[in-house]
Amino acid sequence: MKGIILAGGSGTRLRPLTTITSKQLLPIYNKPMILYPLQTLLTAGIREVLIIVAPNNAGDFLKLLGSGKEYGCKFTYEIQDKPGGLAEAFIIGESFLRHDDVSLILGDNIYEDDFSEAIQSFQGGGRVFAKQVPDPERFGVVEFDEQRRAVSIVEKPAEPKSDYAVTGLYIYDKTVVEKTKNLAPSERGELEITDLNNVYLKEGSLDVAFVKGHWFDTGTFESMYEAITFVRGRELANQ
Repeated sequence: MKGIILAGGSGTRLRPLTTITSKQLLPIYNKPMILYPLQTLLTAGIREVLIIVAPNNAGDFLKLLGSGKEYGCKFTYEIQDKPGGLAEAFIIGESFLRHDDVSLILGDNIYEDDFSEAIQSFQGGGRVFAKQVPDPERFGVVEFDEQRRAVSIVEKPAEPKSDYAVTGLYIYDKTVVEKTKNLAPSERGELEITDLNNVYLKEGSLDVAFVKGHWFDTGTFESMYEAITFVRGRELANQ
């Protein structure tokens, strides 16, 4: 299993902070944001990680993270020249993946859960992680049948069919690159992760697991504040 951290994008919702730096380099209490999703992968035993960054901030990520030796792993870096959708990460990372399974985590997502078992027990297909949220219309939303099986995933629906959002951690088998290449770009010209998930879903090979602890999608000032407050409380409790 290899890992990808997607830390590109322009962070427009966090301007003016992101005018001079990457969103994923902003502090969440006492550490840069990207160290939290990195720790999620490392805790699960992943030791080869591709970090995809925007061109303007590539040097800053390299300065912060280095080769990965400090973390007991190996880092590879690639540039995402412009936002092309979350699923584009697999095309950018094709040579890195080399037909291995992969866990993709978004560089602005912070989890309380330990996903070691979910990642290490992965056998194939796809696996996503859903969480109940008060504002599902902001996310990809999972619809379930009476047996609690996923039947559809809809991106930012006006009328959500559940309050379960797909969060920013995804696991896919070695077919993910070819599946991504066969996706049609969305109306905004991007390769959507929801479309990729629905390919696996239609095959009957998508598993939906559930996030039990706190989850923060720190792309807004409000969610950043909530994450900082949570992390600070946890750090102080562990002193």
